[in-house]
Amino acid sequence: MEEHLPPAVVAAADELVADFQRSGGAPAVAYGIVAGGALRHTGGYGQRWLGGPAPDAGTVFRIASMTKSFTAAAVLALRDDGALRLDDPVGRLVPELRGMRQVSADAPDITVRHLLTMTAGFPTDDPWGDRQQGLPLAEFATLLRRGVRQAWAPGTVFEYSNLGYALLGQVVAAAAGASYQDAVASRLLGPLSLDRTGYELADFDPAGLARGYQRGAAGWAELVPDGNGAFAPMGGVFSCVRDLARWVTGLAAGFPAGAEADGGPHPLRRASRREMQLPQVAIPPYPALPLPGGAGLGSQFSYGFGLFIEEHPAWGRLVFHGGGYPGFGSHMRWHPASGLAVVVLANSTYAAAHPLAGQLLDALLRAAPAAPAGQPRARGPVPAPGTPWPETRQAQQAVDELLRSWDDAAADRIFSPNVAQDEPYAARREKAALAWQRLGPPGGAARPAESDSPAHLRWWLRGERGEAAVEIKLTPEDPPRVQALSLAVPPAWDSPLWQRTQALISLLNAGASGWPADLPVAEPMDTAVLVRRLRMARAWAGRCRAGAFSSGNGRNSVTVELTGEHARLSLAVQLDQAQRVLRRVDIALLS
Repeated sequence: MEEHLPPAVVAAADELVADFQRSGGAPAVAYGIVAGGALRHTGGYGQRWLGGPAPDAGTVFRIASMTKSFTAAAVLALRDDGALRLDDPVGRLVPELRGMRQVSADAPDITVRHLLTMTAGFPTDDPWGDRQQGLPLAEFATLLRRGVRQAWAPGTVFEYSNLGYALLGQVVAAAAGASYQDAVASRLLGPLSLDRTGYELADFDPAGLARGYQRGAAGWAELVPDGNGAFAPMGGVFSCVRDLARWVTGLAAGFPAGAEADGGPHPLRRASRREMQLPQVAIPPYPALPLPGGAGLGSQFSYGFGLFIEEHPAWGRLVFHGGGYPGFGSHMRWHPASGLAVVVLANSTYAAAHPLAGQLLDALLRAAPAAPAGQPRARGPVPAPGTPWPETRQAQQAVDELLRSWDDAAADRIFSPNVAQDEPYAARREKAALAWQRLGPPGGAARPAESDSPAHLRWWLRGERGEAAVEIKLTPEDPPRVQALSLAVPPAWDSPLWQRTQALISLLNAGASGWPADLPVAEPMDTAVLVRRLRMARAWAGRCRAGAFSSGNGRNSVTVELTGEHARLSLAVQLDQAQRVLRRVDIALLS
């Protein structure tokens, strides 16, 4: 997106935030949009305190669990300095944990890495942990000596833990030879000139603070925030939109891999900033269906170091962290591939900043310009140079010609030997002929190609009757060859596969009030769940029509894109070998 945001996008974002505040989301909301490596727009609505002025980009809020990214960055900075190792047992740096009772006889010692990735085995502790913010260090030491309990063996389960990040504060202090707060200030806040970020409420001018509130029977009631104590590493930071935009920009500048100077001046190495934003541990799928502004249909989640990662089916990788605390709610969210980011700060207990930030970033990404004509669109923070190798482009041209007029000798020049071993040339030749038969004569130019990595390319064959995806992957040899070729074969228009697919599309468009008796499914598919998913997809995308075919063999499996009034979906359908019974139905968000 250009440095100057389109006025319509800014106006829509302002209205979205203003509506959130007016509807009772919080007494005050401040937000910012980052584009092109800088804070490009800010807005503030409501009152910093009841009867006070509106917030602005410099108004200080408590950011709660967004603090964890600062704690993780401090740990990695000390690792880079050689002061600790991520696989060090925590007991070496926190003596109170030595001799801790393990959850099982074979459980390993808790390491720094376990704490960073929320896999130390501690049970989730948000209600309790939020009230430990001001716990004095001496009392924390007593608590640890008394003993803490694990629910899981370390390294086996992700479970969000504030205690784990409080322990990381002890790790930072021990490795740095200074208090946790002083270590973060000297290693991160000072070099980045985050002048309105810190841990002590008394360090800020009261006129520049947003006071925390909780809604009660009589309206908004002001809360006195807990002080700076042992649990500050999990949620104690106070900051503002302007400083957090600089923080987010520095993290996003870790992508793509390149020269150290490419990421601008920063106290943490670019590789370490990327490491924070790379999946370290998978998070089990959320059971709830997606809502606008939240996770997309088909999103997958993981945790890095102090940051969550979402693999979004439309946008690729998103990185984020929120904060919820008595009196405050916050969220920061960015798209590493484009550098677009949003920061939302609000002053009400557990304010719903997460869905608001999700809606804002989604709107920005929708408004971002498409890839230039002929240039593949890269998904996610791909390695430099971020576009396909020249050999990948050359392979695309060669495969394109091959699919139009198959020649085994030409195929031998293009492919590595495993291609013919995986599927004989004769079968591939038949697939190509069948795809063109069902697509009709070649038409005009299709959409831009897509690249997941320099050794990968996905593009579209276009005929008079539709589009079908072609995908190749190249070997790591030098020079590389094509090691994988897939071609989506459209179903015949009068086939059972296409009839079942059309029935599902009609069911989606009708609102899916119940499952039709003439659409049989195999065990153990749950039609009630399918109805709910189709109904949610209808609410998300509106009425849909079938578009391009992205995968499938054309006989008993197909994946087709659905173009809706508000979004694009992907519908995958699989029948049994007799082409009578539905064995699989998946629906996911594309944009």
